[in-house]
Amino acid sequence: MINVSAATENEELSEYEDVIVNLGEKLPVPTGWKILVAVPKADEKTKGGIIKPKEAMHIEEIGTIIGLVLRMGDMAYRDDGKRKFPTGAWCKEGDYIMMRSYSGTRFVVNGTEFRLINDDTVEAVIEDPRGVEKVL
Repeated sequence: MINVSAATENEELSEYEDVIVNLGEKLPVPTGWKILVAVPKADEKTKGGIIKPKEAMHIEEIGTIIGLVLRMGDMAYRDDGKRKFPTGAWCKEGDYIMMRSYSGTRFVVNGTEFRLINDDTVEAVIEDPRGVEKVL
């Protein structure tokens, strides 16, 4: 389970390895230009300590803009003409990315939400996603 905001400043962000080890064989292998992304769990409490209702947490997870790249399809960022991706791939496995809200095909494996998104849906690579939130 990925919970980037629950990590302290001194902890390593090693969720990539954890997800692959725990769920690797259950996760689909993306095809074509698709990228498999794990979606972080929403915090159970607000910054002030108020417990959020499950429905609010669910809505927060659905609309998230942060994801962890787990696997990439065989055609992701392949551009023979160098027109669409002239500088190469925008991300790699293990990167935290910013993506468009509600993008991709959503599914859940053992309580963790994942998405299959198009390679051109990646908006940015984020070094440390802790504290990055969607503006409502």
